[in-house]
Amino acid sequence: MTTLSGLIEYIKAGVDDMADSMLVQVVSPTEVRLISQLDFDRKRECLVEVHADIPQFAFGKFIDSEAFLIGVRSKFIQNEGAESILRFAGTVESGTVAKYGDDGVSQSATVKKGIASKEEKLVPNPVTLRPYRTFTEATQPESEFVFRMKDDGMSVYCALFEADGGAWKNTAMKAIKEFLKFELAEYPNFTVIS
Repeated sequence: MTTLSGLIEYIKAGVDDMADSMLVQVVSPTEVRLISQLDFDRKRECLVEVHADIPQFAFGKFIDSEAFLIGVRSKFIQNEGAESILRFAGTVESGTVAKYGDDGVSQSATVKKGIASKEEKLVPNPVTLRPYRTFTEATQPESEFVFRMKDDGMSVYCALFEADGGAWKNTAMKAIKEFLKFELAEYPNFTVIS
């Protein structure tokens, strides 16, 4: 299965015989399993595995600005952070991305302002974004990213680097667990764990 809704429909349909006590295990932000209680040999049977079908974005890699803009528009929930990146990356001129200092954070670029004028601006950093990284039924976690740009004189390249140490995974797993607990509230023989 690829959706949490599919798992819930399967459980509620009662198609297969299930034990008096079942576990719904949130394994990761992209995997959930339905497993049985321990059998006579102290083993569990995995009845269903659900793997999220989510759009892939090239985090940590520089990609050309057009592909980057399309990715941010289509693979992220649109919030203030996404809008600021789209506004900035969409108006940067090739050959103007400069690095300030060696702290790995500050950058500037010349952006188009109006029809003829231009101005120097700092690249927004860090930026808070909500990419699609878990099941669509669960709330997508918000986390910080470092936004970087570079150019080779011909094209501008953009990249997003995760800056939360993977904390978003715990937030996503908690959201999945809460969603499943709510949906299975009338089924006390199913325990949701993560």
